[in-house]
Amino acid sequence: MGVFLSLVTLKPLTFMLLPILLYLFHVILCELRRVRKLSSHGPPTYPIIGCLISFYKNRMRLLDWYTELLTESATNTIVVHRFGARRTIVTANPENVEYMLKTKFNNFPKGKPFTEILGDFLGCGIFNVDGALWNTQRKLASHEFSAKSLREFMMNALKEEVENQLLPVLESLATANEVVDLQDLLRRLAFNMICKVSLGIDRCCLDPSLPVSPLAKAFDMASGISARRGAAPLFIVWKTKRWLGVGSERRLKDAVEEVHAYITGIIHNRKKKINQGEVCNEDLLSRLISAGHEDEVIRDMMISFIVAGRDTTSAAMTWLFWLLSRHHDIEQEVVKETEFVRGKMMDYESLGELRLLKACLCESMRLYPPVAWDSKHAIVDDLLPDGTFVKAGDRLTYFPYGMGRMEALWGKDWCEFKPDRWFLEPDKERGPLKKVCPYKFPIFQAGPRVCLGKEMAFIQMKYVVASVLRRFKLRPIGPDRPAFVPLLTAHMAGGLKVLVRKRAAEVKL
Repeated sequence: MGVFLSLVTLKPLTFMLLPILLYLFHVILCELRRVRKLSSHGPPTYPIIGCLISFYKNRMRLLDWYTELLTESATNTIVVHRFGARRTIVTANPENVEYMLKTKFNNFPKGKPFTEILGDFLGCGIFNVDGALWNTQRKLASHEFSAKSLREFMMNALKEEVENQLLPVLESLATANEVVDLQDLLRRLAFNMICKVSLGIDRCCLDPSLPVSPLAKAFDMASGISARRGAAPLFIVWKTKRWLGVGSERRLKDAVEEVHAYITGIIHNRKKKINQGEVCNEDLLSRLISAGHEDEVIRDMMISFIVAGRDTTSAAMTWLFWLLSRHHDIEQEVVKETEFVRGKMMDYESLGELRLLKACLCESMRLYPPVAWDSKHAIVDDLLPDGTFVKAGDRLTYFPYGMGRMEALWGKDWCEFKPDRWFLEPDKERGPLKKVCPYKFPIFQAGPRVCLGKEMAFIQMKYVVASVLRRFKLRPIGPDRPAFVPLLTAHMAGGLKVLVRKRAAEVKL
């Protein structure tokens, strides 16, 4: 009776607001129950804002934060609710990865949210489309990458770049006792290689005293800003900046226009040469033009190939050189192995014999993957093998960086650089390499979208590393442990400053 009288004596406005407040309280409780029901693992989560607070606190160390959360989860899977972003499932569970990338491939495309983030830069290129458009480009690219003539063209371009540019630059640096940013040097080399193979052009001088080409700078700007869109706490921020045409979005627009204009110009010039009867069929661009594809499709495919081929291999080699500089015994074994092929022509067959070097590359990419994470979006409700419920529209992220740090996958010594773990019988004289499940080690993706350039990438990295190591020693002079920075492709913060020494000269000492 007292409660009723108290309500009656309330001011009219307060009395009107009371049902609204009770309703809001009910909504909050329902949201809290829903969050707890959908996710038993993940960061501290609150109604409405989700994990926005902890996300913001850990924004500068997202990779390690997610890895810690995944390690604590019994299924190596977490669910992330964050205000301003769609529900996200992050997994380091190989069974879930296989389910996403192969078993239910059609239910987990990249999706509109992903393609929207990268659409301004990658357009309708193969890495940013789904469905029929992806399938058409995939078949086309698969045919070209399997051509023996393209493989031979790549090997000739690789030999020319390494023997005539990279090694002379390192020789002069060793003679002058100068410090060089090895990451920058390898990125220039990789950019030259992918431009030759994709576009049939030379783009970048390897001389570190000369500036990077404007095209390479434009690619850096566009890929960096596009990647930061995906990591933004609130997507509305970058969308508003794009609508207003200000700040980073304005710089992205300018960079994309520069890239588009340059590649479109190359396409038009190449078409003229082909129409005039010149034989231009070794590089990918000429092959696509000859096949009769539209300019915009060709342009977007070229951009995708350049982004994928430039930064991934250079990042993997940068981290490998750093790791070998900290493990001199392994470095020396790799040098001995490269001596084995010294008397042979460096080709696909002889490079395939460098098993220890390949193991080192795999081990380096396990710890420092060129692509730290990749996401798909669910079309309909689903259930992952570990029991995690997936709602239509959810973002699913498989996490190679975290997977390389899971004790359940790699043992208690996961933090150690141990190439031996890639051999069938590591305790004996090294023989065949293990066939590691691609869903445990999805560095090159897996399933229908597995990287078409995987073998080319290994050949390129083997050739470069073998050529450098048997002639030079590279010794870092920077931080004891460089920072790993994930963008579209990962890189080493601040580069890798090294001193170059002639290996033969040091042996004599």
